[in-house]
Amino acid sequence: MVHFLHPALAPRNIALPDAEKDAQGSCVVQEEASPYSLVNICLDFLIANLEKLCSERSDGTLCLPEHWSFPQEVADRFLGVMTWQGKLTDRTASIFRGNQMKLKLVNIQKAKISTAAFVKAFCHHRLIELDATAVHADLPIPDIISGLCGNSWIQQNLRCLLLDSASIPRDSRLLSFGQLTGLRILSVFNVSFHSEDLADVSQLPKLESLDISNTLVTNISALLTCKDRLKSLTMHYLKCLTMSKSQILAVIRELKCLLHLDISDHRQLKSDLAFYLLQQKDILPNIVSLDISGGSYITDGAVELFIRQRPAMQFVGLLATDAGYSDFFTTKQGLRVAGGVSMSQISEALSRYKNRSCFMQEALYRLFTETFSMQVTMPALLKLVAIGMRNHPLDLPVQFTASACALNLTRQGLARGMPVRLLSEVTCLLFKALKNFPHCQQLQKNCLLSLTNSRILVDVPFDRYDAAKFVMRWLCKHENPKMQTMAVSVISILALQLSPEEATQLQEELFIAVKELLAIVKQKTTENLDDVTLLFTLKALWNLTDESPAACKHFIENQGLAIFIHVLENNVAEVRALSSELMAEGVVKHVSSLLQSKEMEVSYFAAGVIAHLTSDSQPWRSRGLQRSALLQDLYATVQNWPSSTCKMMALVTYRSFKAFFPLLGNFSQPEVQLWALWAMYHVCSKNPSKYCKMLVEEEGLQLLCDVRERSGADPQAQQIAASILDDFRMHFLNYRSPPLC
Repeated sequence: MVHFLHPALAPRNIALPDAEKDAQGSCVVQEEASPYSLVNICLDFLIANLEKLCSERSDGTLCLPEHWSFPQEVADRFLGVMTWQGKLTDRTASIFRGNQMKLKLVNIQKAKISTAAFVKAFCHHRLIELDATAVHADLPIPDIISGLCGNSWIQQNLRCLLLDSASIPRDSRLLSFGQLTGLRILSVFNVSFHSEDLADVSQLPKLESLDISNTLVTNISALLTCKDRLKSLTMHYLKCLTMSKSQILAVIRELKCLLHLDISDHRQLKSDLAFYLLQQKDILPNIVSLDISGGSYITDGAVELFIRQRPAMQFVGLLATDAGYSDFFTTKQGLRVAGGVSMSQISEALSRYKNRSCFMQEALYRLFTETFSMQVTMPALLKLVAIGMRNHPLDLPVQFTASACALNLTRQGLARGMPVRLLSEVTCLLFKALKNFPHCQQLQKNCLLSLTNSRILVDVPFDRYDAAKFVMRWLCKHENPKMQTMAVSVISILALQLSPEEATQLQEELFIAVKELLAIVKQKTTENLDDVTLLFTLKALWNLTDESPAACKHFIENQGLAIFIHVLENNVAEVRALSSELMAEGVVKHVSSLLQSKEMEVSYFAAGVIAHLTSDSQPWRSRGLQRSALLQDLYATVQNWPSSTCKMMALVTYRSFKAFFPLLGNFSQPEVQLWALWAMYHVCSKNPSKYCKMLVEEEGLQLLCDVRERSGADPQAQQIAASILDDFRMHFLNYRSPPLC
């Protein structure tokens, strides 16, 4: 067998031994759960700062500092990461000119670069592998070949060339592969590649692996020219063949060196070539891997007999066929099957057919049915789903089915066992699917259901600003109650994770979201429905208005006060400029009555609103007696809250303590001090790592010390301040050197 320097460039369907395949699966999971390597971190930094680190040539392209030099392995990896991140352009590719980088394994998949940039950047290197899969039409195949052939070393030593889905101009003549005499591996899947080109390629003296899938080849007889050296032949969906089955089989019979053969096809075409192949006894004596997925009339018995006659076989592809059900396929030692009958077959299919949308869709559908009641965390499967989504971003059937599989594999508690990096990748892919297919309601529902997972929304890194912007806009366009529930649940958590600066940038989206959320609350109130949608909506309003004057203003302007008794969980009172709007007689009276609520959370939030409203005496100049009465009620309420209530009450969340600081410094009104201290003790006791760090970073510890040490301060306020400083002392020391005060 050929030794491939880069695993991704090996023929896609060559079978691996069981131990090696299992090791790869475990490695994928281990890699996803491990920290990024130092090399990757450095490369990411270099790529992100390329414009700053490089100088500019007169033609506008970038140039590395003169003293920089990269080892070949690092240079190859650098290029690969640039390509993966979509950063390879004419401007950036120019850093590979000259001899500061020494490339061997070049990956420019899906890159948008011109012929001139390609030739200048890569064709002077001593390349042995080039992956130009799906490069932009600005770099057509004839120009790639011409550029490579301009280097005599490459002509003799280039071993692997992948040109899948690359373009060929309509007026192009015969492709000239003949000069690449060192070529061993060639893939032209989904390319305008004709029988005449096949005749040219078949002359290559070292050719061992060829993929002509979905090309315009009508006759494969030219393969007889390389029958004594061809080891791998892939001709999936060769739809233009004009040869009879007996003629095709006659050619295959002569390819006695073949170790791998792929004649899989789209199921709808009902190809029976594989059926006739399985009947042949004097064919493919050395075959190790046979892919007949999508073939018609294939039975377990015929496949089993074929394999028994060829005991060295390690792989058979049976997806989208009527075969794969026999116990033979599970008991045969060392045989791997890509099919849809069991989880192992489905996993194999997802792994092998990641670049074929027709089979990816079929495998994902089978996976969906198998994982509908999944109880075990399976990161390796989720990774395969992610690969399918990434490789086929605009294929609706693939994205639709993949989104359903992602939901099955992460629902309920399953996400907790998934590596964070993997969940981050899947989350980004789900948002892409939401944007690419706005009119597919079931896909939208699948994606949103996955995103409502608290593990994903709280722990997983992704662009929360962009996500919040999208979901807020999405909310106003959908009236389906179930989808509204999902959207507001996502907003309720995302809003809390936005910085004040990010929230400020979302002016238009905030207006839309607040207006829509208030409409939902009003509808629920009118219908007297106290359901989960109302709960999420109230939480979303609370979190959107926290530390966001703009959101509070939108709340006021959209008649939020009219339904204020149903949206106590909002932070409008914290914005001084709007406080007077809340001081309407009926509103203040109602909030005051809620101080005595038996529901601890209701009493707590009512106390918070009153604390903020009464902390400034100016708006109350003509209503001093009413303010005094409110302060007395507030003090009596907070005083009666036992310390154990802190642990019993549900966790309240805050983005910042800054709104509390004016209350802490208000020694003339110990009532508002007392509420602020009690609230801070509550959240610190529930989540000390988050809120103790917040207190240190926002310089709130000194205010607590001032309360504790101030002579004449309220004794109960001093006691709570001291409790915060003492009970969480070790947490504070994690973020600040002593002394604390």
